[in-house]
Amino acid sequence: MTAELVRGQNHPLPGTRLEIRVTAGAPLVPCVSLGDARGAVQGTEWIVHPGAPALPGVEVSRQAAVGPRFHVDLEALPERVHLLRVLLALPEEAGGPGRFGATAAPSVAVTHADGAGIAAFTLTGLDTESAVIALELYRRHGAWKVRAVGQGYAGGLAELLADQGVSRASAVAADIRATVARRVTGTVRPPQPDAPVPAGPARAGSGVPGGAAGAGGTIDYTHPGRGTSPPRAPASPSVRPPGTPSPAAPPGPRRRPEGPVAGDAAGWSMDERLYNQVWGMFEDLARSVAAYRSAVGFAESRMDRELDRVLSDPRHRTGPAGGAAREAARAEHDQLVARAREVLDRDLAQLVAESEVVEPALPPAYARWDSPVWHAYRVPTETPMALRLGDVHLPERPGLRIPMLVRLPLERGLWVDSGRTASEAGAAVDGDQLRLMAMETAVGVAGRLLAVHPPGGFGVHVIDPVGTAAGPLAPLTGAGVLAGPPGAGAGGVAAVLAGLTRRVDLVQMAIRGGAAESLPPDLDTAEQLLIVNDFPHGFDDRAVTQLRYLADEGPAVGVHLLMVADRADARAYGPVLDPLWRALLRITPVPDDHLADPWVGHAWTYEPPAVPNGSRVLLDVLGHVASARQPWRL
Repeated sequence: MTAELVRGQNHPLPGTRLEIRVTAGAPLVPCVSLGDARGAVQGTEWIVHPGAPALPGVEVSRQAAVGPRFHVDLEALPERVHLLRVLLALPEEAGGPGRFGATAAPSVAVTHADGAGIAAFTLTGLDTESAVIALELYRRHGAWKVRAVGQGYAGGLAELLADQGVSRASAVAADIRATVARRVTGTVRPPQPDAPVPAGPARAGSGVPGGAAGAGGTIDYTHPGRGTSPPRAPASPSVRPPGTPSPAAPPGPRRRPEGPVAGDAAGWSMDERLYNQVWGMFEDLARSVAAYRSAVGFAESRMDRELDRVLSDPRHRTGPAGGAAREAARAEHDQLVARAREVLDRDLAQLVAESEVVEPALPPAYARWDSPVWHAYRVPTETPMALRLGDVHLPERPGLRIPMLVRLPLERGLWVDSGRTASEAGAAVDGDQLRLMAMETAVGVAGRLLAVHPPGGFGVHVIDPVGTAAGPLAPLTGAGVLAGPPGAGAGGVAAVLAGLTRRVDLVQMAIRGGAAESLPPDLDTAEQLLIVNDFPHGFDDRAVTQLRYLADEGPAVGVHLLMVADRADARAYGPVLDPLWRALLRITPVPDDHLADPWVGHAWTYEPPAVPNGSRVLLDVLGHVASARQPWRL
């Protein structure tokens, strides 16, 4: 069964000999760039294109084609190659579309050499871009995965290659275009009807107003497994940058006539189907609210224009005619807003009904702490696809909360912001109380991570320099699930950081050298989480450097960071720590609208995964985890 991916989603590759097939509405220039362990392209010899169509392990189509293909043998790639990017560009030719928004959205399918499907991805949301990174094949812990990327570049292939660090990118792009122009394209034909085509939404005109990778882009929020939407009125202008009005409210997402069903999305397992369904609900809510806000903005701008027209004529500024014109403008505004609200309320009602069905069906990794599923909790034997970090919602329907799911293993660390001035909600809470709530949030997240990993598959370390987190840490220390006692004082901080830094160094060297079996027997190769409280208290310059190293290099080898800190406390370091904060996903111990949606400009309100007052669910779950770990440690 082919897994239908959405932007940012990854999927394991079960084989090494692959074919990548592209279906598009216009000829494309196919390219591949190879990257090392850091993702860097070493030189032009690491770029495969129609003028140099083959390298060990990679071959691409030799001309611009509507359906180009890539042949990949992962075992034949040079040892230094850890990343393979599939690039698609529109040829610069007279009469061509010139931008992806003027043609049907390309679809990419990854298959076995015999044609059996593995994964598919439809590149929706492209507009002014003329080059795009479609997919990435990357090596992680010795295994290969595919990630759906869909990052477009309005500056074309030259801008794309420059972004990957290719020197003389403009000249390289020009050489590739010249090679394509010299080749005969009369034999280029669309794919035959019997060719496998990945399932996915078709782009009709302009999608729902929203943001894409390039300025002025639009995004179609149709989920690959949730049915396509009817054609929409084109957005003019786009809602990117946020706040620019659109002239009409496109209809909301089409829903099936029957009632909602949990797991009603594509996927190989129920967990994957539920994950995709939750993601689809998020997309549906985002696009419905974007359409509503766009329609309201259009109604307001239209009323303003009408009023300006009335006031510009001195004869109509006063008197019955002017008053009637103003009333008519306001009445038309109210009618447009009411019509848009009616459509939004219909979509919201459907999403609420779906949420009421999906929420009780979620497994522990996706469920709230108050879900009955925790009463039957058993330590799993496999790690799930994702973890719930809280909920998100929009002000148009605060009661409709969408689970905030992050993929596992974590690809970036977390930061629980304990600063009072960081948010309006935080400013209303006493500083000491907010720091206590931040640490409780961190402990809850750590508890969930321990609960969803198999016995021995996840370890938790704590740095608490002055011991202020003893209370919130009680569930972890009491259950005996920590990898060691919390690091206290300068010596404790140094010891914990040294141990984890050594683990990152050794695992990196083993992976790069292909000698994973040579790791020391005392090295814990399980995923590790480091909780840091009260940063930067107890940290010297060396410790700060080690912390930044863990944030940057740790996730790739299974070491993850969970900071509980007020950024203002570290202001003495100035911009030195800016990369650290940017590398972490910021969450808050109180509800706050800090999560920005780059596609449509929404500010989502985040709510942390709080344990209900008086509930023993976290203690009981950690007790099960501790019991399951005992025989594993023997």
